[in-house]
Amino acid sequence: MKRLWTPAWILRHVALVVLVTGFLALGWWQISRAASGNTLSWAYAVEWPIFAGFVVFVWWREVRHALRGRHPAPPAAAPAPADTTAGPTTPAVRRPVRVARVPAAPVDGADDADLAAYNRYLHWLNANPGARPGDYPG
Repeated sequence: MKRLWTPAWILRHVALVVLVTGFLALGWWQISRAASGNTLSWAYAVEWPIFAGFVVFVWWREVRHALRGRHPAPPAAAPAPADTTAGPTTPAVRRPVRVARVPAAPVDGADDADLAAYNRYLHWLNANPGARPGDYPG
């Protein structure tokens, strides 16, 4: 529970109280206006408490999320393979991907240039499984 009393959480609690109080006060004000003959205010009189309820809902979800974050994550199914290219004291370095030039893929009867370019792009991605989309030469 100490987690819910950090400065950020205190600010969230204060915002909850201010918003809910303000929204309910605005709803009460609209009820008084509706009772004096303003028929449109009936809709607003219903709307403001719904806003207050939404604020409480979001606050409650955030509290639950913060309290659940305390539990450790489940262990991974399998450990990640170690990078064998790096030495024991050197950090792993991302090596550049070798990009192969692939001839244009045939497009089956398509007259659309955008579709043909997209198919060539997909063909290139399939031929270069380790490459990122930003490495595309076309």
